[in-house]
Amino acid sequence: MLNEIYQKQKDGCEKTIAALRRDFGTLRTGKVNINILDHVTVDYYGTQTPLNQVATVLATDASTITITPWEKPMIKVISSAIQAANIGVNPNSDGEAVKLFFPPMTTEQRQENAKQAKAMGEKAKVSVRNVRKDANDEVKKLEKDKAISEDESKKAQEEVQKITDSYNTKIDTIVKEKEAELLKV
Repeated sequence: MLNEIYQKQKDGCEKTIAALRRDFGTLRTGKVNINILDHVTVDYYGTQTPLNQVATVLATDASTITITPWEKPMIKVISSAIQAANIGVNPNSDGEAVKLFFPPMTTEQRQENAKQAKAMGEKAKVSVRNVRKDANDEVKKLEKDKAISEDESKKAQEEVQKITDSYNTKIDTIVKEKEAELLKV
């Protein structure tokens, strides 16, 4: 029973770390990353659709992203969606594709992105603490139902805390690595 609780807690924490890494993909580093467009949706025949489902999105070099829509009329819709998403660049259209030219990042932009990374890390830690709370609630329920003794419950809660601490350390390490990557010129 307790091992199932520990495993469920570890699974929840792993999902949190995967979500943190996905969130980090939206932060801009020295070179462009197409993940910066992950949250951009376009109106595709009345349905809000992710950009990568209506066009080919490629990073053609370190500072340019090219978006080639599968249907030519989508160029205007894509341009306006990118404009509305406010990702820091203006879309340029050549009639065939939409191009995004990213200027080199300033020190202030790098520091702002590092702050965002830290905030994302804190959000992940809150999520890990919520997973810990759920695990502790399950342990306390087992104790209340007399499935385990009070001593076993205390040991189980200590183990839950150890798992939480190990994932918080992982999150700190991941955030430090991302900050170093963001601040590197």
